[in-house]
Amino acid sequence: MAPTATAQKIDSISQAVALIGFAGLVVVAFLIFFDGGARYLNAPRIHGLKDYGEVVYPLVIASCFPAGLLRQTNVTVRVFGKLGGGRVNTWLETFAAFVVLVFFVILAWQFVKLTGKYADAGRTTRTIGIPLAPWWWVTTMIMATCVPVQVFVFVSWLRAALFGGQASHEGLAQAEIETSSGSN
Repeated sequence: MAPTATAQKIDSISQAVALIGFAGLVVVAFLIFFDGGARYLNAPRIHGLKDYGEVVYPLVIASCFPAGLLRQTNVTVRVFGKLGGGRVNTWLETFAAFVVLVFFVILAWQFVKLTGKYADAGRTTRTIGIPLAPWWWVTTMIMATCVPVQVFVFVSWLRAALFGGQASHEGLAQAEIETSSGSN
């Protein structure tokens, strides 16, 4: 079964967010490379390099979660589902999607609380004083988008469990593999 149009739209948005996060990682990697080269050559180094990492790394990490949740590329053990057959597997996937949903609701709430503390305290990075709250609000928004993505995954599995068939987000990774191998 091919992924639904909604699943494909969510997938393209989540992949764009992950790509932006990856671009941030590439920028930090270049900064580290430049700083290492400057150290070796006794040239001026980047002042506050750790501060840039402190604001970029949370964004990079958070940006990968929505795409990972939708494509279900997280670590999963599916022994009981394989042994129990299709219906058992679908119900176990539904239960797992619900547990992950509860986890991300709690996690997103904790991000809101943490970011609120950063904003209230006016916390900045140590060396050059970059305010942390704006960066963490963006990180928190990305983490909060995990909740509706996981709701979509849960509802998709629940429909499959109740009415049969596949979850509407299944096949996203497989469709990408088939597309890339078909174009060679």
